[in-house]
Amino acid sequence: MAAEMLAATDSTVNRKKVEIYESMPSVGRKFLMAGKGGMNITHSEPLVDFIGRYGERAAQIAPLLDAFGPTQLREWIHGLGIATFVGTSGRVFPTDMKAAPLLRAWLHRLRGQGVQFHVRHRWLGWSPDGSLRFATPAGEIAIKADAVILALGGGSWAKLGSDGAWVPMLLERGIEVAPLKPANCGFDVAWSPYFSERFAGAPVKAVSAHCHGQPEKKGEFNITATGTEGGLIYAVSAPLRDALARDGSATLYLDLAPGRSLEKLSADLSRPRGRDSLANHLRRHAGIEGVKAGLLREFCPAETMNQASRLAAAIKALPLVVTATRPLDEAISTAGGVTFEGLDENLMLRRQPGVFCAGEMLDWEAPTGGYLLTACLASGRAAGLGAGRWLDSPA
Repeated sequence: MAAEMLAATDSTVNRKKVEIYESMPSVGRKFLMAGKGGMNITHSEPLVDFIGRYGERAAQIAPLLDAFGPTQLREWIHGLGIATFVGTSGRVFPTDMKAAPLLRAWLHRLRGQGVQFHVRHRWLGWSPDGSLRFATPAGEIAIKADAVILALGGGSWAKLGSDGAWVPMLLERGIEVAPLKPANCGFDVAWSPYFSERFAGAPVKAVSAHCHGQPEKKGEFNITATGTEGGLIYAVSAPLRDALARDGSATLYLDLAPGRSLEKLSADLSRPRGRDSLANHLRRHAGIEGVKAGLLREFCPAETMNQASRLAAAIKALPLVVTATRPLDEAISTAGGVTFEGLDENLMLRRQPGVFCAGEMLDWEAPTGGYLLTACLASGRAAGLGAGRWLDSPA
């Protein structure tokens, strides 16, 4: 996106040679991975709500989205000949639900604008004279540039190129970088061997969850051999992660029957069981079976399971203690990165004039749902336009 902005600002008076240096054998690999689940490109909710999804960094992300938000992003995609639609959840997708046609059309347009691509060029930092060092199949080379845009990704999915190796290079130059942390990530839970073996891979559907005073979220998640992952877990991952870092432990409270009140559950479970087993009683009067029943048995003592009011309370607020985040490389996205305080309004590094930053390497995070890609593209646009203004400035 930054390269497109630079190429689009070319003039006969000031021609710009725009080149992209990519460490991987092909470009856009993480973009293509985002398309594996249906290519959720953005979200259709009102912009004020959209901006609120960026939490503590909403104020810094807002100007980027005011200039290039969900509406402009859809118009941009349509300009590439790709139709979009809004799903029932409000999420926006390309009509064919794929990333590859969009990427192909985009690269074709960029090449037509004169943008040159250099793959298998891994950035190694700066030479003493300020030139950029790259490791290539033919050996190390140095490139002198009038403006540089760094879009180096976060620290998750290293096999796709974003391994966080750039962090020490910037720290050495006095550039403030907040530590990289997993975002939209899974968590470890100390399952019993029986539960882990019996339910690993099982989806837990139609539940809600809250933690540490945060609003309740509805959705579903998956049990893994080591813990939990999935949409509902990702939605509450930031407060869980921060509580773990602050307190050493964190608890997620699950409502296994969000459509029923505590009073109704308690009354239904108080009905005589007769010859029914506890499993049948839970299934018939609370709609609890399978993995949900397994979760209750995993965390509730026998006296809770055999007393209707306590069992109902456990169904409505089952405490799930998480012990650690999953490794950074497994996370969908990354929190932390180059702080906005070290950037000017054009996303240029204050301590490194002529060097701009964009994308996931900036210090922000957002939930899944199109928010990640939208902010990455909006920041790339801002950095590209900023670099163009820098190059065109007489100073």
